[in-house]
Amino acid sequence: MADNCIFMVVGVVGGLVALLLVILLPMSFSGLEYYEYGFKRQKSTGSVKTDEVYSGGKYLIGPDYEFKTFPASAHFETLRDVTVFTSDKLEVKLDVYFQYFLKKEDLDILHRNYDLFYENVIRTSAIDALKGEAPNFATREFITNRKALEAALYKAIRERLGGICCALDCQQFDFACPPGCKKQSLCDDKTEKGLWVYVKYFQMGAVEIPSDVQGRFLRALTLQEEAAREKLLQEAQVVRKNTEAEVRNIQNQAKEVSQEAEAQSKEIGSIAASNYTATVEKARATGLKALYTRLRLNTQQLKNSFDYLRTLRTLDNVHFTVDFQQRIVGGFN
Repeated sequence: MADNCIFMVVGVVGGLVALLLVILLPMSFSGLEYYEYGFKRQKSTGSVKTDEVYSGGKYLIGPDYEFKTFPASAHFETLRDVTVFTSDKLEVKLDVYFQYFLKKEDLDILHRNYDLFYENVIRTSAIDALKGEAPNFATREFITNRKALEAALYKAIRERLGGICCALDCQQFDFACPPGCKKQSLCDDKTEKGLWVYVKYFQMGAVEIPSDVQGRFLRALTLQEEAAREKLLQEAQVVRKNTEAEVRNIQNQAKEVSQEAEAQSKEIGSIAASNYTATVEKARATGLKALYTRLRLNTQQLKNSFDYLRTLRTLDNVHFTVDFQQRIVGGFN
């Protein structure tokens, strides 16, 4: 009888334990989606344990615990009509867009400072960063140098919200470890980590310039273009005059070269003619000397007579006849 009572008690206790396990075990599991971070929070007291950050998955944390969740995906922030001042003291309005992510390694600090109410702080700090960086640029640069302006605004927001510390993973995004960043182990959590988020992406939208400022700006651009046009016209006129002077100079040089070549040609021709005459006369003298020697014309009288006959033969209007009574008979027409 006693043994039966013991078995019954054990059975009842075992049943109760099994029942409790069936009831409590499923209640002890809590899950997080892939796009969530979480801290363990005790349901009965509401206290949050921030010693460990959980990411997506199922965890056995007990029936009295649940997860206090934070977004692990991108936060999309849009800032429209942000009024800023330029370096020339003019007021313009900007539209900017950026996407930021909570730093998992610093989520406990964010929770300790702002709990779940960090978005307005992020937004306000981003606007302050824009207002602080914009005065480094002139109004003209907001239109003509958007690339440099966008890079500067992105850097200002990134450092204001994310701090100046290197990320744990430098391959996480383009500016995870910008030049000059400090190692995480050397960073101060309060002063050098910003608001404990990563600003991974930034886009600058429309730039609105007041109509009166835009009118002055357009007039200034028009005057500048007109001044540039006038300068180009003056430069073209100078180039044209210089070109004409160079053309005249080249023509004069060509004329001088032509005249010099012509003079040299005449000189060479004269020298050649003189050399020709001298050569012919020298050859003639040599030939006559040889002829006189072979014909035995030894006296000057015979030589003169021979030269006379030679001269007559060169005349077109002189004809010779020879007989045995006289040596030379000729008629002249």
